[in-house]
Amino acid sequence: MRINGIYFLVFILLIAFGCKSKSQPVSTTETAHGHPHYSTIGNISDYKLIFPSKVPDRIIVNLTEDPVHSFAVNWRTDQETTKGYVEIAKETHGPDFLVEGHIRRIVANSQILEKGDTNAKEPLVNAAFHSAVVDSLEPGTIYVYRVGDGSVEDSFWSEWFQIETPSADENDPFSFIYFGDAQNNVKSMWSRVIRKSYKMMPEVDFMLHAGDLINHSEANLEWGEWFHAGGYIHATVPSIMTPGNHEYDKTTLSTLWRPQFNLPRNGPIEAVMETCYALDYQNMKLISIDAISFERDSISKQAQVKWVDSVLASNTKKWTALTMHYPIYSTAEGRDNIVLREALKPLIDKYKVDLVLQGHDHTYARGYDQNKGQGLTVVEDAGTIYAVSVSGPKMYTSQDQDWMIKRGEYTQLFQIITVTKDTLKYGSYTPLGGLYDAFDLIKDKNGKKKLINRDADIPLRLKKDFNKQ
Repeated sequence: MRINGIYFLVFILLIAFGCKSKSQPVSTTETAHGHPHYSTIGNISDYKLIFPSKVPDRIIVNLTEDPVHSFAVNWRTDQETTKGYVEIAKETHGPDFLVEGHIRRIVANSQILEKGDTNAKEPLVNAAFHSAVVDSLEPGTIYVYRVGDGSVEDSFWSEWFQIETPSADENDPFSFIYFGDAQNNVKSMWSRVIRKSYKMMPEVDFMLHAGDLINHSEANLEWGEWFHAGGYIHATVPSIMTPGNHEYDKTTLSTLWRPQFNLPRNGPIEAVMETCYALDYQNMKLISIDAISFERDSISKQAQVKWVDSVLASNTKKWTALTMHYPIYSTAEGRDNIVLREALKPLIDKYKVDLVLQGHDHTYARGYDQNKGQGLTVVEDAGTIYAVSVSGPKMYTSQDQDWMIKRGEYTQLFQIITVTKDTLKYGSYTPLGGLYDAFDLIKDKNGKKKLINRDADIPLRLKKDFNKQ
């Protein structure tokens, strides 16, 4: 009985000590095991999306200037993990890629970033951001890779991800998915859009985001939601992205843009590195224009116009696509981007750009400037096709205009685009998988293009028909 009494006394003391410990506030300057702790952590929803650990998170693959032979990968850890590594090997039918000598290790570039968003009342977060370019790859080959701290234990490494390099034959078909603004309610309502797109096209080669990935440029929680929504898709399907106005705080790009992404650095000036860039994918030239910097900074505008002209003048690829956040043709009054259009439209026409992929207007529209409201099924000598789309739940209204072949409101969409030697196929889909808009663009050896507008499953959707408030 005496022994049981001692156990009981110890039990009571442990409870009392635990309660006392929990009642003490934790200072924002206190550390335990090298991690900063914050008194506000209990008040932060989804704090796991904000705070890093030793285990890599926010893993994402980006396209490089040479996707056939390389890819870029970024990830995040806690600030104690000051070094990062990528391990890569050719995929095998079993675990035999782990045999000694098969795995190549690459040292990442690492930086510590201290980040807090006073506007969103988020706590200060110290994190290490790691980036690497994995090069010397073989075309048309499936690889496995993982990222981590270099330790022997698997605990602080990511899982092994599969990734496939493009074919060496530039005329082989490829597909990519284009998203307009995700921006709001990203975890709860955009997640199903990116996941449905991947389910419909699991062999997709890359994804393209036309700006406004999140709503507040410095909000760590929103960035955490964006990475959470895509999950392992971000780590297995390469992405490219162009910034939107919500990735900017007035004239300043989000401090998390470059640490989180690893995009080509071949733009015209340092101010738009990794926001304005060009790359080749198979037989397509892809160009990202930083539309926000373009409109808010005259030096950036002049540099980007001159640079785009030079890139298009030297382009040898059969297909050309531009992406930018602000549309050349907006979908509603009061959102007309005259400066952008007057500067870039002459170059688009001069070099016969095929496709311009945009966001910002939170509606859907697709067409070409010579449409004149005719709505023809077949256009024998088509010009540039312009698309404005939205993938998140924030919705605006639009106005019917002559350049539009199909428009829509109150509809979350993603676009699957497949490119072959002579044909570009475009389909715009809802989260239910319904086809909202579709066309084929056929280009002959002389560059003449025929547009064939395909029938869709879903008729015109307007916000007034669904929002009766």
